[in-house]
Amino acid sequence: MVAGGEHPVTGPSLYGLLGLPSTATPQDLRQAFRSLSKLYHPDTTTLPLAEAQDQFRRLQEAYLVLGDPQRRSAYDSQLRLALLQRVEALSPPADELRRPVSVRRAFSGGEWFALMLLALALLFSLALGLGLAWWRGVELVTQPPLSTPISAPASDPIERHTEGSTAGLPGDELLTAPSDAPLQPPAAGAGAVAE
Repeated sequence: MVAGGEHPVTGPSLYGLLGLPSTATPQDLRQAFRSLSKLYHPDTTTLPLAEAQDQFRRLQEAYLVLGDPQRRSAYDSQLRLALLQRVEALSPPADELRRPVSVRRAFSGGEWFALMLLALALLFSLALGLGLAWWRGVELVTQPPLSTPISAPASDPIERHTEGSTAGLPGDELLTAPSDAPLQPPAAGAGAVAE
């Protein structure tokens, strides 16, 4: 009961009019009807006469349907059918459930902008690299020789060094010593601290 003598209707169903769940027993229905009929009866209510008569008539119709077990089962099946129709109306069709959902989506404006900036940065760095190479005079494309002379395999540079040959590796003239002179280690070896 709400202040002011009004009873809240919990739904458009007859159960809501009586303020009961759909699992109510016949005793619960009778008790709810008696208490609400005292509230809405035109002789005992504080409501305006037209409103009280309308509420009392609706209350009697609800009790007539729900009080009879056959009418109640027919009414319950109608409620279930209406509920299923509402659920089906809200659920997507079966075709949409079977169709695979696309994983790809369209790029947003910000993503397109980022891709364009990336492409421009790539082009700018390529142009800058080529421009600097051209300015320095670097030959960008070198052609390999069309024919390479086939020469005899060179002998091992270490063998040439030990035989006393001075021709060979660049810088060998600094490392060659007379073949009869003993090899001397450097004064300060690699990593040694000079005194």
